Amino acid sequence: MIVGLTGGIGAGKSAVAARLAEHGALVVDADVVAREVVAPGTEGLAAVVAAFGSGVLADDGSLDRQRLGALIFADDEARARLNAIVHPLVSQRSAELAADAPHEAVVVHDVPLLVENALAPAYDVVVVVLADENARIQRLRDTRGMREEEARARMAAQTTDDQRRAVADAVLDNSGTLADLHRQVDDLWRDRLAPAAR
Repeated sequence: MIVGLTGGIGAGKSAVAARLAEHGALVVDADVVAREVVAPGTEGLAAVVAAFGSGVLADDGSLDRQRLGALIFADDEARARLNAIVHPLVSQRSAELAADAPHEAVVVHDVPLLVENALAPAYDVVVVVLADENARIQRLRDTRGMREEEARARMAAQTTDDQRRAVADAVLDNSGTLADLHRQVDDLWRDRLAPAAR
């Protein structure tokens, strides 16, 4: 079973992915893969530098994600240009990782931009994680050190919760406690995702 997991920044996708992994799912994290495909020495990094200039590089030659983020989140055209470079590489690498999974495995693709890139049809089940705006902003301040204005700008650059709900097969509400979220994930696993449930 191929599961697409998505949600806005700060909604709690990582917590859901971690809980699904505890149940035995193989998690393919698009953010982790995205870092891998633009690591120093890769064709991906060379393409990003060609598109945006050497100013997006850190002193050690790696991609300075904060500097690049500042460029693309305020500029739709720049963001589309970056996506056109990185997403095909991420898709290819993610497919390679999923291909190694056993036949009965539940493979969870953690894909932040699943809706924005119209990827829902690629998955057997689309799981959307939602949380109220204030909870998301507080998480981004606590875990990533973002200022409120920066957090709001990142959220505004993504699709809406209504658009996410429109493609969802299951919606998890992460506005409460971690225990509340875990209960929802456990129910989803038991009722829908586990090999026995199928």
